[in-house]
Amino acid sequence: MLAKQLSHILTDLCRSSDVTTDTPADMDLRFDSLRGYGRLPQGRENRGRALTNEQIVAAVLGLVAAQPGWAGHVATIIAKLKPVGANTGSFSGAETLTDAFSRLLSDKAVRESVVAVRVSVAEAGTNSHGRAVVTYERESTRHQLSFVREEAVSLLQPGAESKFDPELRNAPISRELVFNRRFFERLARAVDEARAHPTPPTGDGSEYDREDAERARRQRLGATPSSQFLNIGVDNQVTWPPAETLVEFDRYKFVLMPKTAQHVQSIHVDLHANKLRMDEAMTIINRFLSLLTWCDDQYAIAQGGWSGNPVPVAVPKRDLAFTTAYHWVFNRDIPASEEVRRALALYREARNAEQNFMISYAVLNYYKIIEIRHPGKLASR
Repeated sequence: MLAKQLSHILTDLCRSSDVTTDTPADMDLRFDSLRGYGRLPQGRENRGRALTNEQIVAAVLGLVAAQPGWAGHVATIIAKLKPVGANTGSFSGAETLTDAFSRLLSDKAVRESVVAVRVSVAEAGTNSHGRAVVTYERESTRHQLSFVREEAVSLLQPGAESKFDPELRNAPISRELVFNRRFFERLARAVDEARAHPTPPTGDGSEYDREDAERARRQRLGATPSSQFLNIGVDNQVTWPPAETLVEFDRYKFVLMPKTAQHVQSIHVDLHANKLRMDEAMTIINRFLSLLTWCDDQYAIAQGGWSGNPVPVAVPKRDLAFTTAYHWVFNRDIPASEEVRRALALYREARNAEQNFMISYAVLNYYKIIEIRHPGKLASR
């Protein structure tokens, strides 16, 4: 079975699952996300590669994501859920949720025993997402086998299933996707037919256009599988490129991104490729901005950011909160004291500077406030 065939089959199987369901374009987005996480064959050149059972299961688990673009992330989270109580012998020896789904696809006797599989990526425990429950019949008796994250070590100990309640979850509300026996029967039949009568890829391969564009972008920006980008917003009025651009500064390489309706101008440094720590990278960024400030005689202020992305990620504009009052009452006079007026002015300047990441200037103004009452005393210490 090919990825495009599986996409059509899953779209059809999901058709009655809700009032509104995935369109073919939504399913393509799910598969694109799965390829991005390495759960499906990547690259247009591999569109004719037959899928393994594990890859088919990953696509099925990707359906659990409420938003198609998160399919790869969700499938990765729940693929390795393990049985509560290390009870691997109770459902055909499945050691993970992926194993359980694989056996449902490949073993008719296992399919005939299953009643339903409930899967959720909701927060089952604090900062721990993902849980599944397999309901199956054996000798006219229904049984349940729960799957949890491998970090839940206490639940993986023998006998833990006797005290485990699969309905107790940390999230007050959780969504589940329920797969019944008919789903696995129809999917298994389609997989067997596709493998018995293989066909060449259908369509024009347009589902790979986004992947090709992203691959070309990564190559243009110098991103590699080992990249670790530091993403820093920059408030500035210096000359800046109109599109994301790879630039060289001394012996370092940066990526500059322009301002958009949702993002500020930003600068991105691959810590791995440039062999820099985060503090060293910030020093290089500030030196780069210093030269831009001198060349254009305009300001350039490095703001906050984060690191760890394998590709440069645009920095969102700050959505700063502000305080309002239902009834705004303000009845005050200008302070009569010259010292108080000067201290208030310095405090305003200090807060403005601090808000705009001009920390040195903020500290200087705070220091000047203290000097109003204690001139020269701090300097003498």
